[in-house]
Order: sequence, then C-alpha cells, then structure tokens
Amino acid sequence: MYPLASGGDSLTPMDEQQAMVELPPAPEGYQWEELCVSVSGNNRRADVWLASHFPHYSRSAVSRHFRSGRIVGRDRSVKASTLLRQGERLCFCRPVLHTLEPPPALPAVLYEDHRMIALDKPAGMLVHPAGGVFVWSLIALARLARPGVHLHLVHRLDRDTSGVVVLAKDAEANRLLKDAFQRQASDKVYWAICRGAPRWDTLLVDAPIGDDTASEVRVRMGVRDDGQAARTRLFVLARWRDRALVAAHPRTGRTHQIRLHLEHVGHPILGDRLYGQPDEVFLHTIDHGIDAWTLGRIGWARHALHARILRLPHPEGHAVELRAPMPTDMIAMLGGP
Repeated sequence: MYPLASGGDSLTPMDEQQAMVELPPAPEGYQWEELCVSVSGNNRRADVWLASHFPHYSRSAVSRHFRSGRIVGRDRSVKASTLLRQGERLCFCRPVLHTLEPPPALPAVLYEDHRMIALDKPAGMLVHPAGGVFVWSLIALARLARPGVHLHLVHRLDRDTSGVVVLAKDAEANRLLKDAFQRQASDKVYWAICRGAPRWDTLLVDAPIGDDTASEVRVRMGVRDDGQAARTRLFVLARWRDRALVAAHPRTGRTHQIRLHLEHVGHPILGDRLYGQPDEVFLHTIDHGIDAWTLGRIGWARHALHARILRLPHPEGHAVELRAPMPTDMIAMLGGP
C-alpha cells in the first residue's frame, strides 16, 4: 500500500494534461494522485516530511516508495533526500477503492432506534477510512447495512480498541450526541489488561497531555505541564502475578488518554506498541507488522483496551446505557473459558 493524504493536506486525482513530469502507467488496481506540499514541508527533506504526515509509514518505508517509483515529483525530479518547496506537488500511486474485498458482516448491534445506533466494534477495525489503509471501516459497513439512512459517526475508537461506538441517524441527533461528549455529559468505562499488578485498588490520575516532542513518532502523546487537562479514575477489578484487569473512567477526552495515563503510573496496557515501549518498537511495526520480534516486547498482538460501557443522553432527552461484552480474545488472555 502507498501513502494517502492525512492531517489536512489536499490529495486529489491527477490531471494528466497539466503534468510536467511523465508518470509511468499505474499498475492494475492502482491510480496516481497528487499532494501539494504545505508550509510545514518547506525546506524539509521529502522523506522526513512525508513520514511526519503519514503515521502508517516510517521514513525508511517512504524512501523505499521513492526508489520504487511510487512517489515522484510532479514539477521536478524529487528523491527522498530532496529539500521540498512549499506549493510543489508530489505524486503517489495508491490502490483504488474498487479493489476492496467483499464487505464483512456488520458488527453486533447493541442498541438501535430511529435516531441512533450503537455497534460493538471489533479490535482491528477502523471506525472511518484512514490514509494509506484500504479496508472496510465501521461507518462504511453501517451505511451499507442501512441504505437510505444518513449515518454520522459521533465519536471514535482507536483501531485496536474494541467496544461501544455510537452513530447518529440524522444531523440533529449527531449534533446533540456530539455536544454531550464535548460538555462531558457522557460517562465512559473502559476495561484494560495492564502489565504488572498495581498496589492500589483505585487511583485518580491527574496528568495533562500534549504532543510528545521528544519522540520520533508523530502520533505519540506525552504527559507535560503545559498540556491539556486530563483526568482518569482507575479501578483494579482483578489481579494476577504479572497483569491486572483495570476499569478506567476518563473524566476528559484527550487523545490516547487511558493508554498514556496507565503508562504514566507504571502499568502500560498489554500489547500496546506505542506506550510503554521505546519508539523503535512502533517504528519496527510500520515496516514489518506484528512479527515475533515485536510480540516478544509487547506481549500481545493488539493493545488490550475495550470500551465496555457508555452512558449518555439520548437525542430525545432520556438516558441511555450501552454495554459491549468483553471480547473473547481478552477473556482468553485472562485465562477465561
């Protein structure tokens, strides 16, 4: 697979009549698209800038795409080491959407009425399309299963996180449900399997969150004094010698909040390749996936985090409580039936 636009950059189909650099024919199932270099790319190496915009690709992966001819300059010859100019255009060869495999079944419906639907998202499924990854997303499957219904994704979960996801069925319901999240009128409970057995039974983590500027990984967050306020209440539900099942109640909604706060108190989530690990682990997975080397360090193939309970006001005013059963892979990890 090849990079696609993310982070606000504009990627549009190529206009071949305006092209200044001749492009080779795209392989069957692929097409050329164009990205305009933003101000953040001015005077930066092409591979560094592209890797900073596409978290699914490391700098070495971007360099390989340059060498293979899948990334080229439209206005001039560009290599991985070329210093970019703001406004110039880079061309990408990426898969077209019609090459997708047949859609899987819609995830289990936890609740549905004429204003909203709640689904039990499985681990490994994207909630919405993302650059560089051509797979069926939760919102695409829901729209396919409910033709004629204008579905809106109200909130998001990370790809590896399983559990409750809410979609609205009309624009007003979408606005009301999103407002409930923004003003913290919703109550969320996540279950996580963490490394080690905490000595505390309950703990309030009050640690502000911001970008981790010391990390090579652009998407990594860090605890920092000048970050946004972030609070998570943790409860130990069960302990084992080397792990524990913890319920996390986030009081704010920062990016990666639960994962970062558990790392911050010394008990990162089992299987997390971004938190509780050096940068090299996450960067290795971008190029090689979850191989034996990675598994030996993170302990499991995905981070063990599950959106268990969501309580929020319905668009028509009454309270709704949504529960997603613990997934079988997490049950097995704890030695259950």
